[in-house]
Amino acid sequence: MSKKLLAVFSLLLVLMFGLAGCFSGDSEDVTKDDSTDTADTSTDTDTSEDTESTNDGGEEKILHLNNSSEPGALHPGLAEGTHDSWPLNHLFEGLTKKSPDGEVEPGMAEKWETSEDGLEWTFFLKQDVNWSNGDPVTAEDFKYAWLHALDPNVGSSYAYQLYYLKGATEYNSADIEAVSDEDLTKLREEVGIEAVDEKTLKVTLAQPTPYFLDLTSFYTYFPINKNVQEENPEWYQEADGYVSNGAFTLEEWKHKESITLKKNENYYDKDQINLDGINFLMIEEASTTWQMYRNGELDFLYPLPQDVVGQMSENDDPEFNIAPDLAIYYYNFNTEKKPFNNAKVRKALSMAINREDLVEFVAQGGQQPAYGVVPEGINDVDGDFRQNGGALFESDLEKAKALLAEGLKEEGMDSMDEFVILYNTSEGHQAIASAIQEMWRKNLDVSTKLENVEFQVKLDREKAGDFMVSRAGWIGDYVDPMTFMDLWVTDGPYNDANWSNTEYDSLIEKAKTTMDAAERMDAMHQAEQILMDEMPVMPIYFYTKPFTVKPYVKDIYTPINKYTQFHYADIEKE
Repeated sequence: MSKKLLAVFSLLLVLMFGLAGCFSGDSEDVTKDDSTDTADTSTDTDTSEDTESTNDGGEEKILHLNNSSEPGALHPGLAEGTHDSWPLNHLFEGLTKKSPDGEVEPGMAEKWETSEDGLEWTFFLKQDVNWSNGDPVTAEDFKYAWLHALDPNVGSSYAYQLYYLKGATEYNSADIEAVSDEDLTKLREEVGIEAVDEKTLKVTLAQPTPYFLDLTSFYTYFPINKNVQEENPEWYQEADGYVSNGAFTLEEWKHKESITLKKNENYYDKDQINLDGINFLMIEEASTTWQMYRNGELDFLYPLPQDVVGQMSENDDPEFNIAPDLAIYYYNFNTEKKPFNNAKVRKALSMAINREDLVEFVAQGGQQPAYGVVPEGINDVDGDFRQNGGALFESDLEKAKALLAEGLKEEGMDSMDEFVILYNTSEGHQAIASAIQEMWRKNLDVSTKLENVEFQVKLDREKAGDFMVSRAGWIGDYVDPMTFMDLWVTDGPYNDANWSNTEYDSLIEKAKTTMDAAERMDAMHQAEQILMDEMPVMPIYFYTKPFTVKPYVKDIYTPINKYTQFHYADIEKE
């Protein structure tokens, strides 16, 4: 690393430390490890009064943390980001759920059966499962929720996660302006979901899906109370009238301020739930939340300011933890905007950044430089998918300069015009963007501007194609390479790069339909190579989850593809 670049990084870190209140925390574009043991000693100040109590006659046990930003929708069928899914994973429960060691275990379903060909699944619901309003959770609630998400009139961004069901793609893709109500109803009825009786749900898949059981723990597969949805379609927008089936229910929602959950007394496993509630704040400034954690106003904190991660890691602070993650940090190139329509230009920009320096000197959380899009932690036929795939490109400044010159010439350009890097407001994102800005300036003589906006504004602009280069992130929805690979199929709902490649699409379709495991994985390896050759997205690093937790907070766990979970957490103070 050059002295000049090291100086830039050092300056960035100094600036970050002094910019308290200017940039927000980290919210990913969507939405996962072993149980995390916490330390036995605290290094900071006392916490707020309501976390000092117990359930045996004292004050309530309320866990305080920060969700960074306002949820877009606390509705399983409409949610699309971690700012939605973190509360939702505590409010709702699917047919299955993730255990502290990351395994799929019974949730609302007590057991299940599958046919030899893997196409039919039958789930048998527990007899004692109820909604927070006392209604029984039924198979019809699951069927209704899934069909509601698939309804083309609803416009669910995550409906595609249900395309594994027979007939789901056809129903959700129907042109509502062209198809008659009668034909739409027929398409709905052909979706492979049947409520055999109140407690038996039969599901028919379009093709065998090895990770389907994992999917049933994902929030798009959560149920919704059919009666509540039909009586009040806006039930999910306020705490009053909110009905859920998970370990907690929604007590209060102060929009853009806080969300307060309380223990669900109708939850079947309520005797194992130790917390009386969870309070999610919505504070964007990471520096502010760090000070709140130090002052005892927060019991758990993720994400952390970048400089804090480095300091706590170096000091081996007992409250500091790094959990693995199934997630990637990357930049989108808008391939419909010149010169980003040219693959040589895109690849030049990608090859001109030093990911190792970004991870070591800026991110500082144990992240891994990314030279592909699928992180480690996913099984291949033999071994790990990422390790088998290896690095699919490399940093090479001389080649990057040559590719940029060739690409610009093909577009009739002598030089590259100044362009904007768009990112959602966050000290961490700003630091990464500033470092990449300097690398592109120094290595390719490319000029950029930085623009920060609120997370939802960023999402909206990406959907509208109103950007040149934008920061993005993705957490695997389930533990399989496909959770990353199908993001960039033609017209995919999260293909914000607006990229299309027929060979890539064919390989993804092959991987989704073949019953041969080796053939399936090989197709995804080939597709990933095409993606990196074309470079519509620029992988930067694979996430970890650095967080801090007070020593009196016990029994939290972090599944590899989820944020830290607090279902069975406890607060134990002397």
